Amino acid sequence: MKIAILGAGHAGCAVAGDLSIKGHDVTLIKTSNSMHNENFNYLLKNNGKITLRENEVTKTTRINKITKDLSELSKAEIIIVYIQTTYHEDLIRKMKDYIQDEQIILFNPGYFSTAYMLKHGIKHNITIVEAQSSFIDCRIIEPGVINVGFRNVRNPLGVYPNENLSIARNKLDNLGYPFKYLSSTVEAALHNPNLIVHTVGAIMSIPRIEKTNGDYVMYYEVFTPSVWNILEKLDEEKMNVLEKLGFERISYVEACKYRNSLDDTLDAKEVFFKYAMMPNRSKGPVSVRSRYITEDVPEGLVMLESIAKQLGIKTPVCTALIEIASAALEMDMRKNGRTPERLGKKNIEKILEDRKQKVAEA
Repeated sequence: MKIAILGAGHAGCAVAGDLSIKGHDVTLIKTSNSMHNENFNYLLKNNGKITLRENEVTKTTRINKITKDLSELSKAEIIIVYIQTTYHEDLIRKMKDYIQDEQIILFNPGYFSTAYMLKHGIKHNITIVEAQSSFIDCRIIEPGVINVGFRNVRNPLGVYPNENLSIARNKLDNLGYPFKYLSSTVEAALHNPNLIVHTVGAIMSIPRIEKTNGDYVMYYEVFTPSVWNILEKLDEEKMNVLEKLGFERISYVEACKYRNSLDDTLDAKEVFFKYAMMPNRSKGPVSVRSRYITEDVPEGLVMLESIAKQLGIKTPVCTALIEIASAALEMDMRKNGRTPERLGKKNIEKILEDRKQKVAEA
């Protein structure tokens, strides 16, 4: 299949290389000059040559096209968006003129970007998909070389509109990843693990980040019993919102276990800590102004808080974390964060109604 990947960072490059190894025709599109320029320039100069190292196995392939030209989107059957969610709305504005009928647009992760697609008038008969987390955990270790840490054993996806699920599923399953299909993109948005683990972990790590200049590993160090209590309280607020919207109360650790383990008998919390203590876990965050805070607080926590407010649900821990992050970084995390007003209340209602219709038909 012809696949376009927007975003030439760690995950975008890894998935572009992985899909190329599988025989797909992949175009990798860089959307900014903010980071990973050395790697991108290497790919340009070497005709898309890329190497994936995984479990002591090395595979080298070539990505068919490396470019910054968004018009290439019009040629793709599936478009995968792998940029920070902070920039999704701006990207949607730029890409909408190249969208074609029957395309699948997959945001990984989404944080409810389906609503932004509706907001900006994507009129074509397309399918919008949101993932919870990257299919492949990885790092660019040198230009053209990516180290793969692990792969999710399941990748939950939300699909909009639900009437397109059958056709979209046939195409998506051809990508070769173990996809599982949720009842709505809302579930995928609220089960983005970064909403819970990045925000609590990074905010509670602020002194450690600054004291060590980032020479530490958050997953190894921060989730002590007391910090874990904060995580569970935030997670409870998220589940209250899910329940009010008509979805099942699924905890962070249960969602993590579902993505990362096929052994249903394991304790979910143990699965998380096994994942957290993996020996190839990368250092960081290396800066207080990392995406763990600057992205996941305004795009994740602000979204959760504002939707909860609309539903009449109190979120004291979520609100406190937003306030602490805003004070520590001396910036208003709510100013440009995701809210029903910014996403569009009618768009949110439309997505929820699509899910209600599916449930009613079932």
